[in-house]
Amino acid sequence: MGLVVNFMNNLFTQEIAIDLGTANTLIMYDNKIVVDLPSIIAIDIRIQKVIAVGEKAKKMQGKTHENIKIYKPLKDGVIADYKIAELMIREFIKKIPGINNRLFTPSLTMVICIPSGITEVEKRAVKDSAHNLNAKEVYLIEEPMAAAIGSGISVTKAEGNMIVDIGGGTTECGVIALGGIVCKKSIKIAGDVFTNDISYYLRSKYNLYVGERTSEKIKIDIGSAIETINIPPENIRIQGRDLSTGKPKEMSISYKEIIPALDKSILRIEDAVMETLSSTPPELAADIYKTGIYMAGGGSLLRGLDQRIAKKTGLSVFLVEDPLRAVVKGTGIALKNIDKFTFLMK
Repeated sequence: MGLVVNFMNNLFTQEIAIDLGTANTLIMYDNKIVVDLPSIIAIDIRIQKVIAVGEKAKKMQGKTHENIKIYKPLKDGVIADYKIAELMIREFIKKIPGINNRLFTPSLTMVICIPSGITEVEKRAVKDSAHNLNAKEVYLIEEPMAAAIGSGISVTKAEGNMIVDIGGGTTECGVIALGGIVCKKSIKIAGDVFTNDISYYLRSKYNLYVGERTSEKIKIDIGSAIETINIPPENIRIQGRDLSTGKPKEMSISYKEIIPALDKSILRIEDAVMETLSSTPPELAADIYKTGIYMAGGGSLLRGLDQRIAKKTGLSVFLVEDPLRAVVKGTGIALKNIDKFTFLMK
């Protein structure tokens, strides 16, 4: 009888874990990451039809005519446009193998990752959006906790661990012990701000106007937080528009020029880390002195950022394994152990 009940539950209900990020959305289903795409959607506004989502929509960015609009429905880690976000997530869910090739659409149990600085109103909005997507049960998990679980940190022990998760929209600092976040700090300085910093720097110093995709490419290819890098990246050539002449222009840029462009934002992240440490109870601070700081998220891949935070704090700083996917992996583990993890918010 129990086998029949389980079979019927699996038939009518499916479980998915979602890391709904400002830059990328990742979805875990059946213990596998089945969606890992940019959080972006292209819509034909004449007929209100979705043209593309994810990578395809990203390639259209900055190249569309007036009838096609590109939307990024998430800002600073939270949903900024609920209607567009639901459309985007619906399209992502359609890409999950094993859910949409059924005779009928199953109801969903979802665990969704949220920034630690989110308000109650924003939490309610995330849940409402999930229910509109046929979710029967919705659980929320805070980003530092998900990143810690996905990094292999034992979050239920009476031992303090500190995680710094630098995503696209927010940087989340958290000290975790006994299955809870003891102290935390969330700031809206992260990967997207790094991208904007690079655009602003090129505009103000070289009178060169570049698109968001070009700025992001510069960040990924040569973005650095310090000058002394073991294997320095080679100079790259970039193209944009000369603001003084209006003509297309090409120039070469080195990684050393990107350091001052990002300096202000990195200082803000350092301050957030120090603020979190300063509010940590002494017993947990003693643990962190021994265990160090763990870094996750795409922003943590910025060259030399771990060394810079280590120098600022005087602590060991470790980049977790697979930093881009640590959060969704942790969300997926929480999904499989809903009964054990009492910190999940329903």
